[in-house]
Amino acid sequence: MPSPLVPDKIEDELEMTMVCHRPEGLEQLEAQTNFTKRELQVLYRGFKNECPSGVVNEDTFKQIYAQFFPHGALPCLEGSPCMEFLPPSPALLFCLVDASMYAHYLFNAFDTTQTGSVKFEDFVTALSILLRGTVHEKLRWTFNLYDINKDGYINKEEMMDIVKAIYDMMGKYTYPVLKEDTPRQHVDVFFQKMDKNKDGIVTLDEFLESCQEDDNIMRSLQLFQNVM
Repeated sequence: MPSPLVPDKIEDELEMTMVCHRPEGLEQLEAQTNFTKRELQVLYRGFKNECPSGVVNEDTFKQIYAQFFPHGALPCLEGSPCMEFLPPSPALLFCLVDASMYAHYLFNAFDTTQTGSVKFEDFVTALSILLRGTVHEKLRWTFNLYDINKDGYINKEEMMDIVKAIYDMMGKYTYPVLKEDTPRQHVDVFFQKMDKNKDGIVTLDEFLESCQEDDNIMRSLQLFQNVM
């Protein structure tokens, strides 16, 4: 008489077969990114170790993100677009963080197809841009991060959500202590600088133009060059 566990086991195996994803060939990814084949092999080994199915859902992404910042420390370079919203600080600020909401927005930016999962190809493509992309590529990726609903514009509500997530990461450890209306003030500063035609939204062209006019932002983006 067959064990009653057998059907469940078969279903589990079928489920694993369905969710497993085999990435594109390393040669193709090497051509599409700024990583060498050896670097891609190392990245894939780590990715598969964390995600045996070959895809990452949001919860797993947050866990991996937390491992990168085990003490809740997120390095934010002064002069980068996100730092436009933060109080004066040393050039490198380590924020003691609750990063869950910011990780949520990062996941959405990595999930370019909006399927609710991130494949290895998505992961290395984004990493390639952030670490070794051109200034234009990095700014386009950052714009996509801020454009939460992916309609091609950044509105004040989206920017407020991003700024609040940044402040959630900073928490009570900021000095001077943040006032309740500080996020709104920084959103206003962002729009005064970025919204060239004052129509209440920031387009990609406006974002690119404003960032490229700012020497601090340009310098900060270059600091990530060849981190790996």
